[in-house]
Amino acid sequence: MRVLLIHSDYIEYEVKDKALKEPEPIPEEMKKGRMEEVLVAFISVEKVDEKNPEEVVARAVKEIVEVAEQVKTKNVFVYPFAHLSSELAKPSVALEVLKKVEEGLRNAGYNVGRAPFGYYKAFKLSCKGHPLAELSRTIVPEGIVEEEVPEALKKEETELVSYWYILTPEGELIEVDKFDFTGHENLRKFVNYEIAKNRIAEREPPHVRLMLEQELVDYEPGSDPGNLRYYPKGRLIKSLLEQYVTEKVIEYGAMEVETPIMYDFEHPALEKYLNRFPARQYIVLSGDKKYFLRFAACFGQFLIKKDAIISYRNLPLRMYELTRYSFRREKRGELSGLRRLRAFTMPDMHTLAKDIEQAKEEFKKQFKLSMEVLEGVGLTPEDYEVAIRFTEDFWKENRNFIVELVKIIGKPVLVEMWKQRFFYFILKFEFNFVDNLDKAAALSTVQIDVENAERFGITYYGENGEEKHPLILHCSPSGAIERVMYAILEKQARLMAQGKKPMFPLWLSPIQVRVIPVSGEYLDYALYIAGKLEGAKIRVDVDDEDDRLNKKIRKAEKEWIPYIVVVGQREKENGTITVRRRSDGKQYETRIEELIREIKSQTEGFPYKPRPLPLLLSMRPKFRG
Repeated sequence: MRVLLIHSDYIEYEVKDKALKEPEPIPEEMKKGRMEEVLVAFISVEKVDEKNPEEVVARAVKEIVEVAEQVKTKNVFVYPFAHLSSELAKPSVALEVLKKVEEGLRNAGYNVGRAPFGYYKAFKLSCKGHPLAELSRTIVPEGIVEEEVPEALKKEETELVSYWYILTPEGELIEVDKFDFTGHENLRKFVNYEIAKNRIAEREPPHVRLMLEQELVDYEPGSDPGNLRYYPKGRLIKSLLEQYVTEKVIEYGAMEVETPIMYDFEHPALEKYLNRFPARQYIVLSGDKKYFLRFAACFGQFLIKKDAIISYRNLPLRMYELTRYSFRREKRGELSGLRRLRAFTMPDMHTLAKDIEQAKEEFKKQFKLSMEVLEGVGLTPEDYEVAIRFTEDFWKENRNFIVELVKIIGKPVLVEMWKQRFFYFILKFEFNFVDNLDKAAALSTVQIDVENAERFGITYYGENGEEKHPLILHCSPSGAIERVMYAILEKQARLMAQGKKPMFPLWLSPIQVRVIPVSGEYLDYALYIAGKLEGAKIRVDVDDEDDRLNKKIRKAEKEWIPYIVVVGQREKENGTITVRRRSDGKQYETRIEELIREIKSQTEGFPYKPRPLPLLLSMRPKFRG
């Protein structure tokens, strides 16, 4: 079943003609209708619903009631709308389902209207236009699900009730439909995405074209969808990001470990955790044993901590692994370039804290760490939106703490609140990048976990020698590395749409300097300059191909090269270079030592790796035709 929910000032309709040979018989008064202050449910009953219509009705009623409660209306109008699907149920089944949905809503205490089934109708409505006013839902009978789905994911999709607010740096908690989004358009897009929960990519996001054009990443037809291949330049960027985040986390105080990617499905603690974590797993059979591929570093780190002897003096205890890879069987329609994958690289730190006060202190530090990490890859708070999620009780007891987090970020954030704790955590934040298709993807995140220390038998010895269960913070200060690449590329696509030049942060640029001799006569001087740069640990290449100078410069521009160095007779005689700087378009003549100083001042403190391709362009293969 497909459901489109529109919160409206009114809806009115009028029957015009038969759409089916045998439409629903209706009395004269049902040929026209109107309802005001109403939640309109446009519904397509689909072929798959025939397998279990009772379940579909029950879930549809629950979804509609949940939204009606959120928009605070007791009026619901059921409108048959075949245009939401191309796989429609038989008319007899569809009419029966619609009538039962109407009956279920009425039994739930709602004033319900329904448009007749099987007719062409003219209709008018006036959508209220707030973030909750337009929502879509897809309801699938449980019996047709082919893959094994954890209980947590099923319950999240069917039982979780969220209350949405905007929290300002001044501490105002405002219902989303009452917040003035003027000046916060990106936040409005993020709110709409989160509430609608539509993760399907209707078209290809712009970063996909860029990752292919720049020969960074490509789809791998020989693997499962959502598993990608990385060409040399893409692998360099990914590797530098991995190294950068790892260094920041270790500098923060984490101990790096390594754990398996495969775990026993029947391990008692793991089995329980699987059913609390809303993610689909890859299943691996080895003989008669069933294993799952990890979807995070939690399991390995928890099992290490379980076997460790830990004192209160050791807390907070931070452990870290860069998981290459973590695996989640995301829905095929949600796979989208680098935004959502089935195999991804996740920097994963878990911190043991002795009590809630220590956990909150760590949470705030890791909030700031995440901001610092994203700033290093070129993403400022202007580039992402913040979601903070917690229970109502946590908000009442820790309001000042949460407001302090919002003050740190310095702008309004989205709040998702639950009446009771649904997940294993009581508090979570995410920094979310909103892309050029208005889809959001979580980058940095931290959670305070109150369940898994006990579930896995993790304890520490208190001051009096008593054993206690710590709290656990789950932290990824950047989010998946692939998703960071996605955010960087989507940001560049946005800049290009504004007429600005795209470029990577200088420390991430696969080639930082291209040396172009004006002719083959000056190739030796070009190689001398390249040698100087390479000796200073700057990634440089030389365009030795037999092209005109302008064409070589255009080629370097298309590859987003930050510095183009041109050398000819004058430069060789004077021992200088002519530089084109991409960041501001400036062209100037200088000495090589000055350029080295300029580049090193911008890349200091960031990791370095050598050039990923041959020095001479003439020696390079082309990875995409």
